Amino acid sequence: MPNIKPISDLRNYGEVLRSVSVGSPVFLTKNGRGRYAVLHIDEYVEYEKTQTWRKLKSELDIGRCLGEENGWLPAEDVFTRFEERYNA
Repeated sequence: MPNIKPISDLRNYGEVLRSVSVGSPVFLTKNGRGRYAVLHIDEYVEYEKTQTWRKLKSELDIGRCLGEENGWLPAEDVFTRFEERYNA
């Protein structure tokens, strides 16, 4: 069951923070509507890794599709382009 508390409970923030654990965030409401989520730091780190992985995978998928549509570059050309960009 979700752990939902009104934001006014932050007056006693120690109690709110004791309620937070991995897999059990605390959701804070303001005027009866969800406003904030308090996550355990380990859970946040995993979230960031997942977001980074999704972005990388999306970019790789785009590159693969472009390669299939427009043709692939030989590896030597790719290395040359990287060297030109790095040295510029």
